[in-house]
Amino acid sequence: MLRPIWKIATVSVFFIAAILTLHAQAYELEIHGSNTVGATLAPMLVTGYLKEQSGGTVTAKGTGRENEQALSTRVNNRQTKVLVAAHGSSTGFKALAAGQADIWASSRPVKPAEAELFRARADLTALESEHVIAIDGLAILVHPSNPVSQMSIDTLGQIFAGQIRNWSELGGRNLPIRLYARDDRSGTWDTFKSLVLGKRYVLDGNAKRYESNDQLSDDVSGDPSGIGFSGLASVRSSKALAISEGNAPALRPNQLTVASEDYPLSRRLFMYTSGDEIPPLATGLIEFSIGQKGQALVAESGFISQNPIAVKPELEGSAPDSFHRLTENYLRLTVNFRFSEGRTKLDNKARRDLQRVQRYLEEQNRSPQDLLLIGFADTQSHELRAQMISELRALSVRKALQEAGVQDVAYTGYGQYMPVGGSGSPRNGRVEVWIKSRPQ
Repeated sequence: MLRPIWKIATVSVFFIAAILTLHAQAYELEIHGSNTVGATLAPMLVTGYLKEQSGGTVTAKGTGRENEQALSTRVNNRQTKVLVAAHGSSTGFKALAAGQADIWASSRPVKPAEAELFRARADLTALESEHVIAIDGLAILVHPSNPVSQMSIDTLGQIFAGQIRNWSELGGRNLPIRLYARDDRSGTWDTFKSLVLGKRYVLDGNAKRYESNDQLSDDVSGDPSGIGFSGLASVRSSKALAISEGNAPALRPNQLTVASEDYPLSRRLFMYTSGDEIPPLATGLIEFSIGQKGQALVAESGFISQNPIAVKPELEGSAPDSFHRLTENYLRLTVNFRFSEGRTKLDNKARRDLQRVQRYLEEQNRSPQDLLLIGFADTQSHELRAQMISELRALSVRKALQEAGVQDVAYTGYGQYMPVGGSGSPRNGRVEVWIKSRPQ
């Protein structure tokens, strides 16, 4: 006997609702999104935070689905479970928009269309919603035996578009080039597509696609013909190339070049939340992640921490003598201050970096007078205009530091010299932070 369709529909609705209710009750916190963030980093941050809250052991188990982990412990005599589902950045936005996720983990910034779709609930570009949890470099990987050690972004685009097909065209051995790429759901792919392929190139259809950074890297390291890309934490046994943009020097991804975002394929890793409308567990995890303890775990995971450290940079041979003289008694902090798209106010990361610099001075027992801010501008029509813009940027950071309690910091501008990107690159407009070397 056939049952009425409306009854079947009613049963189906109640069945789905029951499943969703059980799912919602299974986890106190759900993090959905990027494999780059979710494979190792997010579980480490969750574990560190839960240990801090419980003082006990945190267990991690698979859920039965690939790239998912459930972490649990007892907090205040209550079982607390957190789901980390790492299926790609775009899946995280969809889960957040559908109310299935408390935190969206993303290896790319929110897209304007996504922010607009979400605007009725929260502004995902605002400080209270957008949280930079780590800096990553998109590493370009080849086999360790490959003699090619550097290439330009444009050459890289031609390779992945299938326009350059043999390593001999690049000074390598006579081997066909085999392409390894992340899948379409990945924020790593979105970043590569945006920074490398752009509107000029389309990925060759013969490229092998991956959901996992680690697996891609392992396969490249076993293929003398291979070239691929992954997050910096997944270089593993492959060789990472130095990359150049425009007329700027080629830079290899390392602690300074990635932390300062000078490396052309640097990127930020994010956690997004729905403004202030999030559970206390999510708020606590975010604060832990962007704080000192969380950033120490970021470094341990293989990504780049935002806790500033002082390093002696290897200045390129093209650096003017005047810049050598200006910085000869200084070390550089692994932080750059950058500006929002309007270029008049500091972006969300920079606003948090103000407190990080302040904390660094306190912990190192250093004075604000030990700092030197050096502003840079992109290429301008007149050198004087570039000099003025670079000085105004440095002055803007000086004033922001002053409001954060760091007084009377020295500053200067260095005009349009020493670009780190091609002409028009927003990375050229930056303020570097230098600190006096301690007497030996």
